[in-house]
Order: sequence, then C-alpha cells, then structure tokens
Amino acid sequence: MDGIERRAQRIAQQIAERLDASGCPRPRLGFILGSGWGAAADRMEISASFSFAQLEGMPMCGVPGHTGVFLCGTMAGKPAVAVQGRLHMYEGHPPAEAVLPVAVLYALGVRTIVLTNAAGAVNADYSAGDVMVIRDHINFTFRNPLAGLDSGERTRFVDLAHTYDEQLRAALCGACAGAGIPCREGVYMQVLGPSYETPAEVRAFRALGADAVGMSTAVEAIYARYLGMRVAAVSFLSNAAAGLSSGGVSHAEVLERSACHAAALSALLYTFADTADF
Repeated sequence: MDGIERRAQRIAQQIAERLDASGCPRPRLGFILGSGWGAAADRMEISASFSFAQLEGMPMCGVPGHTGVFLCGTMAGKPAVAVQGRLHMYEGHPPAEAVLPVAVLYALGVRTIVLTNAAGAVNADYSAGDVMVIRDHINFTFRNPLAGLDSGERTRFVDLAHTYDEQLRAALCGACAGAGIPCREGVYMQVLGPSYETPAEVRAFRALGADAVGMSTAVEAIYARYLGMRVAAVSFLSNAAAGLSSGGVSHAEVLERSACHAAALSALLYTFADTADF
C-alpha cells in the first residue's frame, strides 16, 4: 500500500465512522466536481457533509468555486458521494497529493468514479456551452501520480489503453441527450496551469489531437485506474480556447458561464446515476 492510500484510509475512516453511526450507506458511486460543477450535486439526497477542514490530514482547496466538501448520501436512490472541489498541482500540491480525493473515495468503497471539469474548446467545431464526454486524454503536465509510489501488490505500469470505460461513456452521452445538453466525445488535454494557454499553444494542442484543454482530471484518471476503478469523465466547455474567439479568458467567466448551466449539469449527473450500470 502506498503512502497516499494510507493517508486516504485515515481520512476515509473519519467519514466512515459518522456514516456508520447515522446509518448512511457506504457510497458505491463517486463524483469529483470541478470548476463550475459544484451545483451539480443539487439533486443528491445528502445525509452527511464533511468539509476538508474537518478532516485531519486533508489539505484545503485554494481556488474560487472549489469549496472542499465531501457530500454523502444518494443520487437517484443509489449510494453516492460527491466531492465539491479538487486539489490542483498548480496550487503547489505534488501529483500524489492532487489525487488524494480519489484515494479517499476508493477507501470509502467507491469503485466507479466520474470526474468533471470546466475546459476550453480547442476543436473549432465545438462551442461554449457544449459538454464533452472524454474518450481519451493527453497528460501534458509531464507529471504522473504513480511516480515514486511504493505500489506493493499493484503494478505502477498501468495500461491506459481503455482508461475511460466505454459503457459509462455511453451512459453519459445518453444522459446528456436526456438533459437536453449538446454532447461531444473527444480527447482532453491536461496542462499544469495556472495561466491560460497562448493561441500558439492552442494550435499546437489541436495538432496533437486535443479537442479540449484544462488543468485537472488526467492525473486523477491515471490514479483511479491504478486502483482498478471504473472511470468516466466529462468536461463542460465553458469557453473557446485562446485564439478561437475575439474575447479573453478568465476564471470568473468560467464560473459564470457554468452557473448559467447549473440545472442542466445537475440533471445530467442525476440521469447518469439513474441509468448507468455500476
């Protein structure tokens, strides 16, 4: 067992003790809610919530729109947990710490995880307001959460040929249709951030095969597959990437545009939980 798993188990135990005492079921489905996705948990039946600050050993989120809370209960009647916020490497967290929320969910019993983010559309055919179900990724951070782990019984040489579960992807696409959201499938590129990309970089990313770009998710997917979890991921395309529109890009704009679509994003995750087989 690696050090992050041991740390995650100590954090998860603090959550589990309260869940067990209150009779709340252990979650099977987990969501990491990124920028602009916090309100997507609005349709959860929440039995207990735990701020990162309450949990010994859990770092704080330091980005607007990332409240840093574990919400436990049910989604569409199924035991679930949603993490409002994530830890980013650009905040100074090492890769192994950036995946700590994923490790905590695994320690709680989650074996199916949905990663969400806000991203910039690199594909010129995609529009702000679309949702992109992630088919594959390019980890352009040049960092890997498995580097240096004492993996024990697990292999660090994880096969990522099928990182994003095909059945879960189909369920997400179907949920988009049910929620009336324009849906794409594509390749997501994670960069380190925190600065946004230049127009020249966006052209390069497009040439490399990226359809959208953001500052999270890929390293979490790598670690989740290391743990043997089923992984799905979805981006809300909050803006066109640099050079593809006349305006600039700001984090405030990302949050504002996402807030306008909060009800639809909430319906998307609810429908997914209701219809997906996990």
